[in-house]
Amino acid sequence: MNPAIAWEYYRSLLAVLSHGSLSGAARALAITQPTVGRHIGALEQALGVTLFTRSQTGLLPTEVALALRPHAEAMAQTAALMERAASSQGQGVAGVVRISASEVVGVEVLPPILARLRERHPGLTVELVLSNKVQDLLRREADIAVRMVRPRQEQLLARKVGDIELGLHAHADYLARRGAPLDLADLARHAVIGYDEASPFVRNAGAVFKDFSREHFAWRCDSDLAQLALIRAGAGIGVCQAGLAARDPALRRVLPQAFALPMETWVTMHEDLRGSLRCRATFDALVEGLLAYVAEQPLT
Repeated sequence: MNPAIAWEYYRSLLAVLSHGSLSGAARALAITQPTVGRHIGALEQALGVTLFTRSQTGLLPTEVALALRPHAEAMAQTAALMERAASSQGQGVAGVVRISASEVVGVEVLPPILARLRERHPGLTVELVLSNKVQDLLRREADIAVRMVRPRQEQLLARKVGDIELGLHAHADYLARRGAPLDLADLARHAVIGYDEASPFVRNAGAVFKDFSREHFAWRCDSDLAQLALIRAGAGIGVCQAGLAARDPALRRVLPQAFALPMETWVTMHEDLRGSLRCRATFDALVEGLLAYVAEQPLT
C-alpha cells in the first residue's frame, strides 16, 4: 500500500460517491472526466481494492468505498478549514468566515445583519451554509453556528440571544375565504401546512404538536422555506416565526393562546476561535443583530 496517496484522489472519490458518475464528479470539481477516472484508478491501484462497479444506472460503490467515505469527508473538512485559516492571516478583520444557520433564519433574518457586518469589515468573505442539519463545530464544518437548541459540548463558546416564538399563521386572504379556526380541534376543517417526515425538533416538541399529525395536513413539506412560502401564498395555516409574520401586514396569527412554541436561540463557535478577529467580530455582530430581532417580536 502506497503511504503517499495524493489528496486529489480522495477528493475525486468523494465526488463520485456524491454524484454517482465520473461526469457528475468532474462537473462538481471543475476538472475533466478522464482526470477523475485516472484518480479513481490510481487510488484503487494504490490501495489494492475495487472502489466501484459499473451498472446501467451509473457507478455503484463497493463496501470499501462506502467505508472510506467518512474519512474522505473528514479530509475535505480539514482541507476547507486550512483554506479558511490561510486566507485569514494578516492584520484586521479579514478573511473567510463560515456560518451555519437554519433555512428560515439564514434567508429571512441574517442577510441584513451580515450586510451590516461587511459594511464595517469589507475584507470579510462570508460563507453561509443553510441547512436544518446541525453543523459540527467541533469538526469545524462551520466556524460559527446559529442554533435553535442549547449546545452541549464544553468546547463551544455559546451565547443565548433569547427565544424565538413559533405560532400558527395564515394570510388574510385565506382567512377571508375560510374564516379563522375557533380552537385547535377546528383546524380539522382547514388546510393545514405541515411536515412530511417528523424532524427531531417536532419529536422533541412533544405535547405542543400532539394535535398536528401528518395525515391531517393538506400540505406536506419538510422545507421550512417552502412552508413559509405556502403561508404567504394563502394556501393554508402553518407554523412560522411570530417575528417574521409581524413584518408582513398580510399575515395574521391564529390561536395564539392555544399554540405558542418558544425556540431557544444560540450563537456558538469553537472556543479555539476566540482569538480570531474575523470570528470574534462575526460572533458579536450575530449576537447584536439577533438580540434586536428577538426584541422586535410581538407579545402574545
